[in-house]
Amino acid sequence: MEEKQNIKVGVSPTIDNQLAVPTIQSKIALIRDQQVLLDRDLARFYGVEVSQMNRQVKRNIERFPEDFMFQLTKAENEALKCQYGISKQRGGDRRLPYAFTEQGVAMLSGLLRSEVAIAANIMIMRAFVTMRRFLTMNAQIYQRLDRIEGQQLMDNQWRAETESKIETILDKLEEKTPSPTAEQIFATGCIWDAWQFVSELIRGAKVRIILIDNYVDDRVLTLLCKRKEGVSATIHTRYNQHFLLDLEKHNQQYSAITAVQIPHKHHDRFLVIDDVVYLLGASVKDMGTGLCAITRLVTKPEEILEMIKL
Repeated sequence: MEEKQNIKVGVSPTIDNQLAVPTIQSKIALIRDQQVLLDRDLARFYGVEVSQMNRQVKRNIERFPEDFMFQLTKAENEALKCQYGISKQRGGDRRLPYAFTEQGVAMLSGLLRSEVAIAANIMIMRAFVTMRRFLTMNAQIYQRLDRIEGQQLMDNQWRAETESKIETILDKLEEKTPSPTAEQIFATGCIWDAWQFVSELIRGAKVRIILIDNYVDDRVLTLLCKRKEGVSATIHTRYNQHFLLDLEKHNQQYSAITAVQIPHKHHDRFLVIDDVVYLLGASVKDMGTGLCAITRLVTKPEEILEMIKL
């Protein structure tokens, strides 16, 4: 016997709890830029079987053009499952569901004339209207949030680029050593200027520091502590037991400094920074107490080191 055009159903005791507008809103999905309800959710709201409702729709398919109802593609169905966390159940419904737009739901109400269907349809129409108002009212907010997010991304990129440029400049400044002019002359009493100049030379070393000075004390150890990590430091001097004790205590806590006993006293003092030799007019510890000069030489460090052995 042919199935009747209209579906007659009784009122399910759970239907009333399902007809709240927020519940219906939670089932409205945005597919193909349209707000839709899936056939399985509509059937549950109407209190009928999905297959029964879909058969009724197919008998009246001329009332449901594509902008009223369409079947989801496999990709759309998978995306919907991911969005709503719908798990795949073994032996469950593997068919592709149908989606009904607001116009399709209105058309469907003409086929389902039970009290439950009528009540459900009223709530569904209200849910669609509420969602449409919400989207319309908040469209400008969403656009503004998008602009803010885009501006924030640009600000972050600008900040990262600026920080990178600043770091590059600081690195260049850190690598820069005092100007290798022919000489630097310090008048009597310019103790700080002379000390600061030698300190900058020490800080600028990249590989090694060699000091050749007859007279050194713990102030020289303090000065050499200004060197970068990994830079070696060697002092060629005429040391005594007091200095050796200071050196031992220093090396127990800080990067080691090597002391080499020179065979005899030399008149001049030399400071080697990597491969550059400076002639010092006074001992490092006494720089600036009297008129003195610091002069850059063209002589190679190895030549000086060979000479002090003689």
